[in-house]
Amino acid sequence: MSSFTRKLVVSLEPNGKRWRLEEDFEYYTNLLGERRVFTVPKGFETDFASIPKPLLALPFIRWRDKFNKAAVIHDWLYSRQEVGRKTADRIFLEALLVLGIPRWKAYLFYWAVRLFGWTHWKKKPVGGIHAT
Repeated sequence: MSSFTRKLVVSLEPNGKRWRLEEDFEYYTNLLGERRVFTVPKGFETDFASIPKPLLALPFIRWRDKFNKAAVIHDWLYSRQEVGRKTADRIFLEALLVLGIPRWKAYLFYWAVRLFGWTHWKKKPVGGIHAT
């Protein structure tokens, strides 16, 4: 069964736009045919979700929603590109559902990354560990 096994511990960077993991963070998935763990290392930087500001005004999107855990895993998968983009997006959807995000909302986020995620997928990190 897919699951998160650690608490997400982050601190806000001085720029006020990115968060840095203060501890390693893990997600287990069975989506790839066998149980696999993705470990996001301490020091990784994320913006949680690249949600356009106008959409943040929608009542069903809260900046500090519990989808942040899934967003960290998704950012990590995009930055490392160990799996294909479609698989990374499917893992994001699975993680949203594991967190108990309502199906309609999980699929809304999933389709948003399927449609627009290519803009971030193309940006590979240059040195260090960070999300795009």
